[in-house]
Amino acid sequence: MKQFAWLIFFTAIAFAASPFFSDGFNGFTAGQFPVPQDNPPVQPAGWAFAIWGVIYLWLIIGTGFGAIARPYARDWDLARPSLLVTLGIGVFWIPVANLSVPWATVMIWAMLIFAVLAMLLSPREDRWLMAEPVGLYAGWLTAASCVSIGLMLAGYGIVSEQAAALIGLGIALVIALAVQYRRPGVLAYPVAVIWALAGVVAKNLTPVNLPVLGLAVLGMILLALAAWRPARSEKTGATSDT
Repeated sequence: MKQFAWLIFFTAIAFAASPFFSDGFNGFTAGQFPVPQDNPPVQPAGWAFAIWGVIYLWLIIGTGFGAIARPYARDWDLARPSLLVTLGIGVFWIPVANLSVPWATVMIWAMLIFAVLAMLLSPREDRWLMAEPVGLYAGWLTAASCVSIGLMLAGYGIVSEQAAALIGLGIALVIALAVQYRRPGVLAYPVAVIWALAGVVAKNLTPVNLPVLGLAVLGMILLALAAWRPARSEKTGATSDT
């Protein structure tokens, strides 16, 4: 339905504009938790959040292309309801995150579920205008939602910061590898998770936190291998066809 495609496009614009109508977001602050999280090992370095600029722009381009060039495409329609839900929740996420960590955690997990579903249902055609931008978004949400879990565990005194970081990273890796297995051809998904893990590595270099560094680096290697194998298979298949 043409109107539905345009609704998703305008929702993507509203999602991208949401930081300008709030204080923005570069991670939860220490004072938002009963147990202050001054330098939590589970949270990536601040520069890692710059990926949102790419996510916003790519989603706008992709949904705009869909509204103009693929408004009635049935293969696009499969992913559109889930994409609308996750973007719609995302419009309100930053204001909530600046007020309530628990509610922000609930919201970001809902965003993750529908983003992954939208990616899995995305068409194989027009990959770089639908599956890949949604994959980048879903990949970052995979990391961010698990960071929220880690921060909640430590910030509410359930476990130590170190244990919370290992739990959060472990959950993120399980989800990421499972999603990558289900849709191996979407490269932007593991790239986003690896980017987040690189931010965690940078955060834990000073002082050196070997357990967290080891798990983050292991995750980066596993995801890179999982992404490389299907990409190599596609390249080999294309070569043999010619």
